[in-house]
Amino acid sequence: MDERRRVLEREARRLGFSEVRIAAVSPTPRIAAYADWLELGFHGEMSWMATGLDPRRDPRELLPSCRSVVVLAVDYGHEAPPDPGGLTGRVSRYAWGRDYHNAVGKRLRNLQRRLREHWPGLRSRTFVDNGPVLERAWAEQSGLGFIGKNNMVILPGQTSYFFLGVLLVDQELPPDLPITVDHCGTCARCIERCPTSAFPAPHSLDARRCISYLTIENTGEIPEELRPLLGRWLFGCDACQDPCPHVRLGRRPAHPDFAPVNAWLDLPALLDSSDDALIQRFEGTPLRRAAPWRLRRNALVVLGNLGDPAAIPVLLRYEAGSDPVLSQHARWALGELDRAPDAARR
Repeated sequence: MDERRRVLEREARRLGFSEVRIAAVSPTPRIAAYADWLELGFHGEMSWMATGLDPRRDPRELLPSCRSVVVLAVDYGHEAPPDPGGLTGRVSRYAWGRDYHNAVGKRLRNLQRRLREHWPGLRSRTFVDNGPVLERAWAEQSGLGFIGKNNMVILPGQTSYFFLGVLLVDQELPPDLPITVDHCGTCARCIERCPTSAFPAPHSLDARRCISYLTIENTGEIPEELRPLLGRWLFGCDACQDPCPHVRLGRRPAHPDFAPVNAWLDLPALLDSSDDALIQRFEGTPLRRAAPWRLRRNALVVLGNLGDPAAIPVLLRYEAGSDPVLSQHARWALGELDRAPDAARR
């Protein structure tokens, strides 16, 4: 093994990275498909995805001396805790523990520091879903995984539950071979299981219909026709990953930073909490991204979907509240409860 590769892998694994792959620098793979996706407007309100297209086209726009793209993974696929039932909402697996931007970003910065000790004068840059880098395209190019029909990077026969980090370096490292085989075959479980039919075609996601987008990125009302389809998803969604035959939870150790602290949330307690209390509670977790207002909006929708009359008091309070959007969502939820068996208002 190349000595530089040996050093890179040793230091990366000491820091908790489960996979380390290398791609030679080049114009970004799949950039044309990304531009087409933007042209269709499938990114919705996520305007930052349409800015900085030039840097996304080539990593050398971000680091002119770049010679290699190092792609790293940290597993977060913990087993789900038991469903507590009652008036609770589900949280996507990636948001159960620490914010991956911070946790993985810190590991990448530590890796930079350690590599500089071995390679004095090293020039590098790191990215964890926080810059104009197509991490998934580079993960495929480096051989870390293949991009499935659900647009997730999948490690064949193992998992898609991992975070990606990218390290651009000015070292010419021996590249890995990309995965060029379609390991999905005729399987389309991810597309079939999507509650909101957010996949107009394999490998194409209309984010405007995606539950993750609706509950996190969407800053306004959740379209009324989509609300019943959210089910119990309060924040994010795993519906297109859980049924994948390649996902084998429990076979790979997930990092303890992402253990299931916030897998299920008590909805009335959330709705009764102040903004400051929610901000403090979710400090350092991905749940901060939705902000208290959006978490409340989502909670009202989930309460309507649960059909449990125990939710009526908190819904009535929000229906009478001063926020017009939250009031409307509470009114919708009460209407859903009125249609549920034995749900007379009291």
